[in-house]
Formats: sequence, C-alpha cells, structure tokens
Amino acid sequence: MTQLPGWNADTHDEAWRAFMASCGVLRRQSTWQAVCSAAEARGRESARAFFETRFAAWRRVDERAQPLAGLITGYYEPLLAGSRTRKAPFVHPVYAAPEDLLTIDLGDLRPDLKGQRLRGRIEGRRVVPYFSRAEIEAGQARVAGREIVFVDDAIDLFFLMVQGSGRVRLEDGRVVRLNYADQNGHPYRSIGRALIDRGELKLEQASMQGIKAWARANPARVAELLNSNPSYVFFREIAADPNEGPPGAMGIPVSAGRTLAVDPTFMPLGAPVWLATTYPLSPRPLERLMLAQDVGGAIRGVNRGDYFWGYGDDAGREAGRMRQTGEIFLLWPLEAGEPPR
Repeated sequence: MTQLPGWNADTHDEAWRAFMASCGVLRRQSTWQAVCSAAEARGRESARAFFETRFAAWRRVDERAQPLAGLITGYYEPLLAGSRTRKAPFVHPVYAAPEDLLTIDLGDLRPDLKGQRLRGRIEGRRVVPYFSRAEIEAGQARVAGREIVFVDDAIDLFFLMVQGSGRVRLEDGRVVRLNYADQNGHPYRSIGRALIDRGELKLEQASMQGIKAWARANPARVAELLNSNPSYVFFREIAADPNEGPPGAMGIPVSAGRTLAVDPTFMPLGAPVWLATTYPLSPRPLERLMLAQDVGGAIRGVNRGDYFWGYGDDAGREAGRMRQTGEIFLLWPLEAGEPPR
C-alpha cells in the first residue's frame, strides 16, 4: 500500500466519511461485512493505518502485464437559473421521465447479460428505440406535462444532463435539486468532438468553457450542435441537504474530492480506490484515496474515472477542463482474496 504513488502525502482521514457511507450499503455483502464492522469499531486508529492493515492494492494491466493508461475527467453539480413556469427567458424544459419510456433489464432474461439494459417504447406490438434528442425537441415524445422546471440556457441544460445532477435557483430564491432519473437509451456523442471534427474548435479548446464560448458566438447553430448527440437525460426532483452532494449511483451523497465515478464492470461500486493523476492542465500530482461511488454514461473501460469536484462555479471550472491521464488502483479487503476480474 505504501508503494502507491503519493500514498504517504494524502490526508486519508478526509476520505473516512465517504468510506463509511459506502459501508452503509456494502455491509450487506459478505465480502465487506468484516472490514465495515472493523471500520465502525475503529476507535483512535488512523484511517491511513486502517487501510494499510486491512486492504491490498490491485492494479489493472494489459495482456503484456503492463499498466493500462487511463483517462480521468471531472464532473460537478451546476447551478442554473430557472422558473416553475415557461416564460421568457425560461423556455427550456427539464423533463421527468416520460410514462411510455420502457427500461428492460436484460439480466432478467439471460443471466450472462446482468447489468445491461435496453430502453425503448411500444409501437403496436413491437418494442422500438425511444425518441432521440432531436425527436424529443421536435415534440414527438410524450413529455407534455412532465416539466419539472424551465431554465434559461440550452447549453447549461445540456451540461446539466452530462453531469447528471444539479441545482436550479428559482426567481424567488428557492433552490430545486435535480438528480438523474433515466435516459432515452441512445448513445452519448461528445459535442466537443463534433466541433473538433468540423474544424470549429481545436482539441485544446474543446472544454466545457470553450464549448460555451462557441455557443455564445453561434446562437443560431446551438440546436443543431446539441442534436448531434442523440442521448437525452430525464430528471427527478429530490429533497437533499444543501451542504451535501447529490445522490450517486449507490443512492448516497457523493463527496467533493473523494468520490470517483467508475465503470462498475471493472471497479466494484462502493470500493475504495487510489487515484493517481494530475490536476487539470497541470503536471502537479493529484493522488488521493477515493471511493468508487458513482457511474456515468461516458465512463467506460479500465482506468476510466470521473472526479467529482463539488458544487458551483469553481468546481465547474476545474471539472470542465479536466482531461488527464491517470491510473486507478482498487483497494480490496485482504480477507476477501482476489477481487473479481
């Protein structure tokens, strides 16, 4: 454990609350019962000592037994301006999941497909793909009456969908918390990549900030750009502590600087992980104990992670420009043997 890059420099106790939140869910599994019970009875033992004596670090390697280079991006909880009713400038609806959206768990049909889902709708006697973003925006989906709030900026709404959660400040100052409810089943396609491929932006310009600047300069072309990504996210309104992050994939609040969204195919959800990467646009090491407490539609593959920066403009600035190489080490309880492959 002490051989992990930056291990001795981290303040491990800052990750303890997030770890205990994971244990609140994981302790139902036999793999985690003993270590989570020990965590509850930790006493005055430091978090660092706890992890050093009860966990082993595992790294992912390729077929040549070489470390796999990874991609680490960032996400955050944005704040949008909105209204409960449609009126200028609040004309862009945030929808709850439509009633005709079907979610089919393929694991219910074939055990080897566990964790895979299809989304669609019924047309006659057939299940067909659900409407794409362009079709939803054109009014083809049954979303009338499913509006939660209306916001004033289409690009901000798009990035709310990318982040999966956010806050909307209403005209009277009240704040609505929104969290991911479902998705239309279409693949996510990066609008930043679309702008690069069209020669509109260079690679180094295709951050969230760069895309927003392009949108301000090309307002008549925003809808076309957004529709190049057929994916569409639906939300639910939640009641949440304003001092805590939004619920992640485990149903517990994510923690700024200590939650990492991962691909659960390779990293067990809820497990502690060690992140070895760098700060956005910098060679300065960002090496710390994290918890794999969230997932994301674009987070696919080994050593693919999304770092939760927190809430607000500062967090958004860091998340929007984070695209670093890195590696994620799985911390696995010693008594559990080898982790699942």
